[in-house]
Amino acid sequence: MQTIAKVLGLIAALTALWVAPASAALQIDVNQGNVQPMPIAIPDFNGAAAGHNIANVVRADLERSGLFKPLDPKSFLDKVGNIGVPPNFANWRVINAQALVTGEATQQSDGRLRVAFRLWDVFGESQMVGKEYTAAPESWRQMAHMISDDIYQRITGEEGYFNTRIVYIAERGPLLNRKKLLAIMDEDGYDPTYLTDGAYMVLTPRFDPTSHEQRIAYMSYIAGKPRVYLFDINTGHQQMLGDFPNMTFSPRFSPDGNKVVMSLEKAGVSNIYVMDLRTRAVSQLTSDHAIDTSPSYSPDGKQITFESDRGGTQQIYVMNADGSNQHRISFGAGRNGTPVWSPRGDLIAFTRLEEGAFDIGVMRPDGSGERILSTGWQDEGPTWAPNGRVLMFTRTLRGGRGSEIWSIDTTGRNERRVLTAGDASDPAWSPLIQ
Repeated sequence: MQTIAKVLGLIAALTALWVAPASAALQIDVNQGNVQPMPIAIPDFNGAAAGHNIANVVRADLERSGLFKPLDPKSFLDKVGNIGVPPNFANWRVINAQALVTGEATQQSDGRLRVAFRLWDVFGESQMVGKEYTAAPESWRQMAHMISDDIYQRITGEEGYFNTRIVYIAERGPLLNRKKLLAIMDEDGYDPTYLTDGAYMVLTPRFDPTSHEQRIAYMSYIAGKPRVYLFDINTGHQQMLGDFPNMTFSPRFSPDGNKVVMSLEKAGVSNIYVMDLRTRAVSQLTSDHAIDTSPSYSPDGKQITFESDRGGTQQIYVMNADGSNQHRISFGAGRNGTPVWSPRGDLIAFTRLEEGAFDIGVMRPDGSGERILSTGWQDEGPTWAPNGRVLMFTRTLRGGRGSEIWSIDTTGRNERRVLTAGDASDPAWSPLIQ
């Protein structure tokens, strides 16, 4: 993927003229339980034809977050001229726009596309953000996602998640002869690319959090048995993660990208192991006669959550990264598995099985504050957005009619389907693209 040259600071001339005073700060408190979406006006960007498309993507990104309500462009009373000149705020207040985004897209002499934008506080009559991006014209969609992230972060105070990608399993063919391909797409479902051809089964892809969506670990049946592989998205190169005599599965990277924690099966029993990718040394972390699997590191790398049936039913446990202090944290109804630690460190997402239904829930790392977010009959396999505010998961349709990818925020109120070309499952969210 081509690197985008990003101007991180405010444009100097405009910064001096338009700095939003603290008293006029426009903000959404994402910690509130029920947030009313903020009305925001996003006219088409001036200039090149890409301006219309970029504005459409920004509108869709912000609306999908559930925190913003992009206003219908047909309601706009004013047209945007020079984006460096403050707009006529009165014309935007009339339609109750609390925020306004103006922008322009221009083709430079070297062929690259330059996109600049301004975020305005309509009632405070001040500029909140002014930035520009320059990249190859075909990267216009990524620049749009970066603008959405800038707006989201300035108004919510939290890092955005739109300029990310999702690796997932694309499923093809009849149910009794289904092919599973490794695929990747933008966070909004656009630009799907198939990384494997379906000649062998692939499962449980997971991103290296330090590689900015370049390296993943996944399980595959290439050699006839489940094995863990590393895959470089840029080069297509893959390598087996050790030649273990038995099945290996459920791989996940450590926060620093130097280790992979996984399950190894021996004689019908699976335990948690960790491999140091620098030395290829393997250490065993659990040693019992149960099924221990689905390990996931805390964001500081000091702890690991995993699932185990050592107590008689599938439940969630936490241990120190060296395997010490193993203890159960899930005590609610049903069986609980596939735990995934939030990038913020405050929650663990999980799948609950109760009375034949699978739901997505969250709890604190000590097991308190348990909440069920989704109840779509068969929802499983959560993955976190890099800001820890949104989850994606697999939803299997009733009657075995296929599988879909859905997203939901941590309030449980903003649930949406992520459109894919066909059946899709097992999503994994990338870190923000740099």
